[in-house]
Amino acid sequence: MSRLDRFKMVLLSESGVGKSSLALRFIKGQFQEFIETGQERYHSLPQMYYRGPQAALVVYDITNFDSFLDAKKWIRELRQINTNEMVIGLAGNKADLVTENKRQVDTRAVVEYADENRLIFMEISAKQGDNVTEIFINIAKQIVVKQSASTLPKSSKKIPPTKSKSSCFSSNTDNKS
Repeated sequence: MSRLDRFKMVLLSESGVGKSSLALRFIKGQFQEFIETGQERYHSLPQMYYRGPQAALVVYDITNFDSFLDAKKWIRELRQINTNEMVIGLAGNKADLVTENKRQVDTRAVVEYADENRLIFMEISAKQGDNVTEIFINIAKQIVVKQSASTLPKSSKKIPPTKSKSSCFSSNTDNKS
């Protein structure tokens, strides 16, 4: 396959961090708040859905430290099931609340974690649309790179660096009120 027509991506997080709002913002350019309850009982179900995708986007809420710990669990699970072939993005949602001093997750710690684990990381705001399209585009670009590398003859394959000097992190300090 010389070009990327379609790929499978899973979107994972615990309830309440904004993955439904993120998906709606990306697909339709709209924002809607969703109320999710009782999702913990479905935690074992996704395993059958995230076998074999080319990418995953794990979302956490920057105003909830426990959601970041949960995101780390999702990433460990993804790595165990899909080895290292999958492109994984990590999105810190609700960046629009930074100016309200509600941040509980330190950006530097997340950048370090993302670099160590070869993740595409950005802080986003599903509510305002900040970096929503960008995180999906960066993931798609990385899939194309991986697919291109896997179709090269063995003698010409180059192993991409596991750690980049620049992260996909985008700190948006301008709050669009």
